[in-house]
Parts: sequence; C-alpha cells; structure tokens
Amino acid sequence: MDPVAPAITQGKTAAPVVDHGLLRFLTCGSVDDGKSTLIGRLLYDTRAILADTLSAIEKTSQKRGLDSVDLSLLTDGLQAEREQGITIDVAYRYFSTGTRKYIIADAPGHEQYTRNMVTAASTADLAVILADARKGVLTQTRRHSIIAHLLGIPHLVVAVNKMDLVDYSQEVFAGIMADYLAFARRRGIDDVHFIPISALEGDMVVERGEKLGWYLGPTLIEILEAAPLAHSEHAEPLRFPVQYVCRPQASADPELHDYRGFMGQVESGAIQAGDAVVVLPSAQKTRVRAVHLGGRNIGKAIAGQSVTLLLDDEIDISRGDMFVAPDAAPAAQKQLQAILCWLAETPLDAARNYLIRHATREVRARLAHITHRLDVNTLERLPAEKLAMNDIARVEFKLAQPIFTDPYAQNRNNGAFIVIDPSNNNTVGAGMVV
Repeated sequence: MDPVAPAITQGKTAAPVVDHGLLRFLTCGSVDDGKSTLIGRLLYDTRAILADTLSAIEKTSQKRGLDSVDLSLLTDGLQAEREQGITIDVAYRYFSTGTRKYIIADAPGHEQYTRNMVTAASTADLAVILADARKGVLTQTRRHSIIAHLLGIPHLVVAVNKMDLVDYSQEVFAGIMADYLAFARRRGIDDVHFIPISALEGDMVVERGEKLGWYLGPTLIEILEAAPLAHSEHAEPLRFPVQYVCRPQASADPELHDYRGFMGQVESGAIQAGDAVVVLPSAQKTRVRAVHLGGRNIGKAIAGQSVTLLLDDEIDISRGDMFVAPDAAPAAQKQLQAILCWLAETPLDAARNYLIRHATREVRARLAHITHRLDVNTLERLPAEKLAMNDIARVEFKLAQPIFTDPYAQNRNNGAFIVIDPSNNNTVGAGMVV
C-alpha cells in the first residue's frame, strides 16, 4: 500500500493523507486503574463504536444506576468480569483514526493473571501503563513495567489516570513521575513518556480538555499516532517460515499445472523477485522468481505480509522450513536457552516430553534444567526445581531437531516460541530465546 494516498474532494486533490501503519499496543497496570475505561474512551472519542453497541452499553449503564455511559463495558466482555468489575482475560479491540490502524490489548491487572499479561505483551509495539493518581506507583505498576521491559516492548507510556479525582494537580503528577523514574533507572528502563489523563472525563486522551492547561505535551492519541512502526527502528534480516506448499495441479489452467508456490508470512526483513535465498534446514541455495499476493505478482513483500514465493529451482521444501538471506542466517538450536513464562496450572515437569512450536516448525523437547526463577518484583534470581503457573524463569530445553532462531532482543518474531503439552495440545508456556 502506498504510504501516502491522495484524497479527492469535489473534483480537487486535497492534502495527502499519511498512513502511519498498524500499531499494536497494550494497556496494563494495577487493578482499577481504569484500563478498560481508557480503551472505551479511545473508541468513543475516535467514533469507532457502532450505534447498536453504544445503545447496549447505555442500557447496561442505566441498569447499574450510573448517570453516564460506563465505557469500560466496551472491553470487559466476560460476564464474570462485569459482575466483579475487573478484567480477567485479555480483551482485544480494533479501531482506526483514518491515519493509523490500532489493535489494543487490555491486560488483566491481578497478579494471578500475569500469564495473560505476558501473552498480550508478546506482540505489542508500545505499552500504556496506567497509574491511579490517588495511589501512585504500586507493586503491580512496577511488575507490569518490568514484564513489558523484559518482553522487549520498545516504548512505554505512563498514563497517570483519574486526574479528575485529585483536582488535576500538577504536583501530584510530578510526584508520581519522580517515583516512577527512580524505579525505572534501577531497572534499566529508559524510553518512557509521561502523560496526565482522565479516562472518565476524556482529558488528554483524544481531546486535550480544559483542566490540564499546565501540561504542554501531546495527548495520548498523538503519542500513539507518532509511535514508530514495528520492524522500522532497526534493520532486520529476512525470516520467511514456510506455512504451506501450494500445488494447484487439479486446475484446468495450463499455466497453473506446474505451479509450485511456498506460502507464509514475512516475519522480518523483506524479499523481492531476484533475491538469493537459503532454505533451512537443507541449506540449499536458490533465487526468488516471483512474489505473489492474491494471485498477483507484487514483486516485493515486507514484514507482516502473507505471500506466496515462486523459486527458480525445484527444491524439496516443506512446512517448517525457512527462507533466509544467504549472509544473515539464524543460529540452529538443539540446546535452547530461553526466558520462559509458564502458563499452565500443572507445573513444568523435567520428566515429561513437550512440543516446542517456533514459527511454523514443531519439534519434540524436554527440559534440561532451570537456571533460575525470576522475581518480577525485584528481578532477583532465585533457585527453582519446578515452575508453577505465572512463574518466569531462565531455562534450557533439549530439542529432538534443530530450530532456527534469533535472540528475542534482536528479532522478537523469530525469537519467540510456545510450549505445547502433547497429551492435550494445550499451550503451557511462552518463551523468548536468549
């Protein structure tokens, strides 16, 4: 898609509208900091709510005896959450401002749902960490900040919410900012933007409002609009895992009789017709003849696009193989060192076999040992013989076949994997290669 598309108005060419691309961001923080209300405010003020949805939450708000619309109902979809007034699962929402598309993940605030927060953070490009202006920086605020930093989210925004309940005090905001900065310096967190907001009243979310005149920085939506695109801040090598081999031999079209395409998503980097590539694990070399999308030859694909590649040579390639650049191949791993978040109620068991799914490749694995468990409140490294649900630890797995990974800190897409229990096919762990 052309990043700048002209807008036509009454026969005249208006100023071009810049497409800032897709931004995935996470909202997190302590319980009752207003995360769901903030997302509701973003959806409401950007006019991303359908009329029937707005009507439904207005009726629900009236049944609760509220004088105004409870915007948190737009994300708190589970009945149990509505009854308790908290968020348990991760709620995903989509909206667009016309110049950018967004996917929002509303992470749970309770400590026992840390695994849900990790899941939401794994694909986020930015995290909005809420702090209640009345309570300041709490344990869960720090915990979520550490996890967001640990999972490589490149940009953090600390939104001091409920400023309406502290008379929009600049001194309160400054005190919370100072407390958070002191904590962030100790933990090595350096890319942080601070903003005072009232999600309930709408101040500094989409509109500036009239109560925070002393704050001269951007609104939250302006911060989101200006945030860098994923994969844009540093060059990443080509990583194209093969998901499916396309052989439409039953087609009556003679041009498709010998068609052999390799379908998948460009996880990082870019690829175009004429590029030399290496296929892993066979290490065979070939060249890309064409890049197809929706039946069209588009010539080039970038990170995030799902395309079909046609090659110059006939090579035995199957699901789980990976196309990489000849001069930037990832490491082949049979001893996998990783940071692991354990998601299951059943503890991690060194005596059991698991499956590790990395990109489109799935291999049998067994825990070699747990190097240490991480206390996410203090970052202290603790000895551990097993992992319980929500534990985060550094571990080593032994793999039956190699996988081709990058360190998570260098390439989040190719440095992430999940652990599967083969007895029930449940996802029991999420890992980051170190």
